[in-house]
Amino acid sequence: MPTPEPPKQRQNVLGGFKLTLEHLGRPPVTRQYPEEKRPKQPRQHGRHVLNRYEDGMEKCIGCELCAGVCPADCIYVRGLDNPPDHPVSPGERYGYVYEINFLRCIHCDLCVEACPTEAITESKLMEFSFTNRNDAIYTKEELLVDDDGRPRRLAWEDWRDSDDLHTSGWMRATSPSGAAAFEGEVQWSGELGFGVRTPEGGQSGRRDDAATGSLPLRQTLERHLRPIDMPADKRGPRGALGRMLEKLDRFSPGAGARHKEQSESAYDASLLAGDSSGRRPSGESGESGESGEVDR
Repeated sequence: MPTPEPPKQRQNVLGGFKLTLEHLGRPPVTRQYPEEKRPKQPRQHGRHVLNRYEDGMEKCIGCELCAGVCPADCIYVRGLDNPPDHPVSPGERYGYVYEINFLRCIHCDLCVEACPTEAITESKLMEFSFTNRNDAIYTKEELLVDDDGRPRRLAWEDWRDSDDLHTSGWMRATSPSGAAAFEGEVQWSGELGFGVRTPEGGQSGRRDDAATGSLPLRQTLERHLRPIDMPADKRGPRGALGRMLEKLDRFSPGAGARHKEQSESAYDASLLAGDSSGRRPSGESGESGESGEVDR
C-alpha cells in the first residue's frame, strides 16, 4: 500500500494570524435585510405564476405535462373542455384545477421547460412563509396573474418592486432544447401587461442586458472578489477609500429610504426598456388586509 504524501505546506500559528488579518481587511458582505435585499438574477427560480395572453385568455391548456414531469410530485392539474360560448383558453381545453404544493416544490423549473404554451413560469419571489400548511398549497386563483399581468400578492409574501418584473427568464434562455442558434429569437406569445418579452442573452452577442435585467458578475459579486480579481479602479488605497465611503453610506441615517428610491428608479428604467406600455404597479398593490385574502 503506498504511503500518503505529507501536506506540502503546513499552516502554523503565524500563518493562521496572517489569514485572519487578510479577511479583516476585506469589505463586509453583510446586507441590511429586510431594508436591503440582494439583487436577483433574471433566471432565479422563485414562486410560480400562471400567465395569460395579451387579450386576457389563459395560456394553460390543461395538458398536465407540468404535473407529469415534476420530480417532487407537487403539481396537480385537471383539464376541462372549453365552453363554446365563453372559452377560457384558445385551445380545446383549459386548466380547471391547478395546485402547487410549495412544501414539496424544489424549484427545479422542469415544469416551465415542459409547458408548451409558457403558461407556468417563475417569479423572483423567495420570501414567503406559512403558519398554516394549507396556505402552502397554492390554488389556480392564487397562481393566475391579475388583470394587469402582475402576480397575485398574498398576505404572507414579502414582495418588492423587482420581484415580478423579469419572470420566465429560464424558459426564454434555454428554449428550444438549449440550441445556441436560437438565442435572441422570439418564439413565444406576448403576456398580459408585458407584451412580448425580450429574449435572455446567452453565448451569442445578441443580448440586451438593460431590457432583461442581467447584471455582470463583477457588479453583483464585487464584495466577494479577491483583491487580484477586482477591477483596477477598486484596488489599492483608492479602492479601500471607496469601500470605506460605501460602508459609511450604508449605515448612515436614511440609507434604507435612499435605497428604496434607487430601486424604484432602477425599476422604472427597466420597465421602460422592456415594456412598451411603461406601466408601473402601485405601491399598495402588494398589501393585503388582515383577513389574508388575495388582492383581486
